[in-house]
Amino acid sequence: MAVHSERVQAPSPGSGVAVAAEIDTSAAAGGGAEGTAPKRTRSAGGPGIGSRLAPYLLLLPATVATAALLGWPLLKTVLLSFQNLNRRQLVMHLTEWTGFDNYKEQLTDPDFWAVTGRTVAFTLINVVLIMIGGTLIGLLLNHLGKKMRLALSIALLMAWAMPVVAATTVYTWLFDQQWGVVNWLLDQLGWHSMADYNWMSDEYSTFFVVILLVVWMSIPFVAFNMYAGLTTVPKELYEAARMDGAGSLKIFSSVIFPNLKPFFLATTFLEVIWVFKSFTQVYAINGGGPENLTRTLPVHAFLEGSGSQHYGVGAAIAVLTILMLGALMAYYFRIMIKQEDEL
Repeated sequence: MAVHSERVQAPSPGSGVAVAAEIDTSAAAGGGAEGTAPKRTRSAGGPGIGSRLAPYLLLLPATVATAALLGWPLLKTVLLSFQNLNRRQLVMHLTEWTGFDNYKEQLTDPDFWAVTGRTVAFTLINVVLIMIGGTLIGLLLNHLGKKMRLALSIALLMAWAMPVVAATTVYTWLFDQQWGVVNWLLDQLGWHSMADYNWMSDEYSTFFVVILLVVWMSIPFVAFNMYAGLTTVPKELYEAARMDGAGSLKIFSSVIFPNLKPFFLATTFLEVIWVFKSFTQVYAINGGGPENLTRTLPVHAFLEGSGSQHYGVGAAIAVLTILMLGALMAYYFRIMIKQEDEL
């Protein structure tokens, strides 16, 4: 079958001269100077302004939401800390600026420094117990079989997911003076003097219940993170350490800890923040009592502000709490940044 090619001519609308419509493919393939289309080249100046602004535009909604939800209340708290705002000012809609008087009052108050020292000690004890307990349970998860690991994970999730108020109520019932399970169990084990013991009558026993509650609710987070980190450590490192005769402690100090050091730094950083600002557990257990001996800085700010209706004083305590937490974490945060630069 023969294929014929013919030239199709059409009159030019301008001059009437016939224009050939057949495309000469050989001229395009030959690479003539006049028939070759110019090649597109990437601009030497890099990406355009739209490409450079795209990441910031994507972050803009989250930045605006964060500023609205966190920045604005923080600004209002700072402004409130420079005012004398009590019941009279609220009723009469007065704004009385007092400068740094609220801060001077707190910084010269022995009770404020007693609460501060108590808060630091409370945070230190809780963080140490949480990190040790969470690390041990994370190691246990890594060594258990599938069924036991699933059962333990479900138990940890239930403790982690329980609302703080609900967990505090359960612990209040457990340590109840008359009907508490803990007192009954201790009595059955032979400690008959604990049958009607009031756990909320003493500073240290109250703190024992609060610390137990905080540690119980915080361990699952550390345990799950620890288990997730352990799955990233190559098994060859364990085998090499065992061939060198290393025991469990040596494997942890020489293999696990160096590989998971960023995990320990980040998790400890988060736990210090969460424990330092714990409010619900301390307040709901005994309201900062007995005799204000279990007050921490967040509880102290609430009771002095909303409880006593000295809102300016409460705001000043809240700002000082933020500044102290920042000062406590400044050196630790510097270590974290240095660690990230080394990776």
